[in-house]
Amino acid sequence: MLVLAAVLLVVAVFRPTLGGAPAVTRIAGALEPSIFLIVDRSAAMAPHLPAVRDDIDAVIDRYPDARFAMITFDARPALDWPLSADSWSLRPVVSAMSAYPAGAESTTNSGAASTVLRYQLISAVQQFPKAPNLVFYFGAGAPDSTVPQRAFQVPENAVAGGAVIGYGTGATPVLQPVAGQLGVPYRERTDLQSVDEAVPAAVESGQGSENAKTAVGFELYWGMAGVAALLILVELYRALRQLRRTRLDRIVVGR
Repeated sequence: MLVLAAVLLVVAVFRPTLGGAPAVTRIAGALEPSIFLIVDRSAAMAPHLPAVRDDIDAVIDRYPDARFAMITFDARPALDWPLSADSWSLRPVVSAMSAYPAGAESTTNSGAASTVLRYQLISAVQQFPKAPNLVFYFGAGAPDSTVPQRAFQVPENAVAGGAVIGYGTGATPVLQPVAGQLGVPYRERTDLQSVDEAVPAAVESGQGSENAKTAVGFELYWGMAGVAALLILVELYRALRQLRRTRLDRIVVGR
């Protein structure tokens, strides 16, 4: 009986299915988008940062199950938040974000985040090859800069969507080319009632499920496991009953 129970448990491990293929379990988060937030923290952005914080919150709200990375820049870039699905902890970081002190406006580079973004995208594609990568750029276009503006060079087909959003006067001439380099649309913030207008609809990817299962047919493993458990209980009952009889026999002989 125990041998039969063992055989049933071994077969159940392979999840046999009646009338179709076995269920396929997807890794949690494999299809949710990876979102890269590029934020200009130069002095020119100081009056716009409250709006930027609200706009980033709107993006997070639109994609509650996404992974997020945040790269900020002035003359140089900084990876303020590595790619992570912990958007709950990202919100305080966004709320505390401030502009860099005035005095370096002439060296602000609208493309300073290019290299960091490129390698972040390469890493995301390797880790989550089936997930779309979205890039949202929030900037003022370095209106007081006197240095040549660096161009973004992203891996081919690595960016599936997003937007470049310009704040303040003078952003458009610099940031429209940035949008073209990233392959996303450019929008002036003053033309939008809400940043939601520039945010694509959430990707349909089974968001919110720890393990999304797709099954065709009727799975038999649970029935086999149940029968095996019943056989084991019967065998255990027999063993206990035999043990009790043996002990009673010893007591009688001892008398």
